[in-house]
Amino acid sequence: MKISNKNKMMATVCLLVLIATCTRAEVHVQVKNELKNGVRMNVHCRSRDDDLGLHTVDPGDAMKWDFTPNFWGTTLFYCDVQWSEDHSIWYHFDAYNDDRDYRRCHFTCRWMISGNGTLYGYDDVSGYWSWYPLIVIKS
Repeated sequence: MKISNKNKMMATVCLLVLIATCTRAEVHVQVKNELKNGVRMNVHCRSRDDDLGLHTVDPGDAMKWDFTPNFWGTTLFYCDVQWSEDHSIWYHFDAYNDDRDYRRCHFTCRWMISGNGTLYGYDDVSGYWSWYPLIVIKS
């Protein structure tokens, strides 16, 4: 039985997709509430394909989820957070951007909203927490 070049090419593409899919490890993300004075935080995270819903996070707790980055390296999860008495003010940040985070937080992406409302992300490579900007949005 002779296998055509088209079938060989399709088999090669399928094998490459399978290998690439298997080499992308599951990523764990957490957004932790470290706000002062027992302030609760509302968190709404989503990607183009998944809406994780609105969660209320108590002080010291975290919203957590897991996912596997896509084959193309374009996975993006973003979050909107709110904690002030003015419920029309929300803050936006990218919780996982494959370009930025593939190496920085290969297995676990840890985020923290600190006591004064500043966003920090943990860098697995350097071992340090780094400041990241929050974008103010109004609803």
